[in-house]
Amino acid sequence: MDPISLRRCGTATLVTALACVNAMQLRSAESHAQSAPVTGAYPTKPIRLIVPFPPGGSNDIVGRFIGQKLTARLGQQTVIDNRAGADAIIGTNLAANAVPDGYTMLIVSTTYTMTPATHKKLPYDPLKSLTPIALIGTGPFIIATWPGLQVNSVKELIALAKAKPGQLHYASSSAGGATNFAGELFKLMAGVDIVHVAYKGGGPAMMDVMSGHVPVLVNTLFAVLPHVHSGRLKVLAVSSAKRTSILPDIPTIAEAGVPGYEASIWWGMLGPAGMPRDIVTKINSEIGAILRDPETVKWFTLQAADPVTATPDDFRRLIAADITKWIKVAKEAGISIQ
Repeated sequence: MDPISLRRCGTATLVTALACVNAMQLRSAESHAQSAPVTGAYPTKPIRLIVPFPPGGSNDIVGRFIGQKLTARLGQQTVIDNRAGADAIIGTNLAANAVPDGYTMLIVSTTYTMTPATHKKLPYDPLKSLTPIALIGTGPFIIATWPGLQVNSVKELIALAKAKPGQLHYASSSAGGATNFAGELFKLMAGVDIVHVAYKGGGPAMMDVMSGHVPVLVNTLFAVLPHVHSGRLKVLAVSSAKRTSILPDIPTIAEAGVPGYEASIWWGMLGPAGMPRDIVTKINSEIGAILRDPETVKWFTLQAADPVTATPDDFRRLIAADITKWIKVAKEAGISIQ
């Protein structure tokens, strides 16, 4: 992403800016892919795509969709390997220590850049141990509730939380993960005391809220949408700056009672450090083609998300900038792993 393109997009957040200059980057990325030497017969065997969360969350959903598309384009099976645990550290470390030959890759989200803010010692270096390959997409978080909870708006939720400080709970996909950060930022800006309950993935968190064990959920709209349509979850607001076209009647958190609130999640693909540049370029090019396909665009739209492409170098800069940003947020909001 060049400075001129960024200036044309105004003072947007980095993820928003990436989406804004997506079309301008596309020609540059395609040109780079055409000029780079392509490894002969790669791939010649199945590719393992590690998802550091259990099935059911947005990382898993995105990983499986992209994996199916890569299988069709590369002619080799892309096998999803769910390695959940330790706030995604287990699966991420597994990928960081894999042979850098292009046959093991990792699906990550914004959580990857938040973990350094909550863990003083990681078994890998988030800026050096893995190779940025491709950005995939971005989407909003939501605040939802168990349908039996007698609140129908963010203002009513805030009022209930203030009336019962420390008695209301919210579920997220992990401690120190993207949904935890989104929830704690909401608490900070709304001035409420809601107790965080961490789960090992978005799927288990949703199940407990739908069962009424925990009343409030902070998750990605991407992951909860089927349960919203079925009536098993009640969405109060979305975290994006604008309403989503898939649920146009649902307000943003900012307009629903917390002015200035905005947060989003992105998904991307990494590989072990030391991956050959031509393989990185090839995978980036293939994912770019997948994301431009009308069928993919429609799929993301139906999930209330947007496909977003970026060069590996731009993705690397996004990761570095987000790590700096979330370290600052963690300090201000008091987010830490006990």
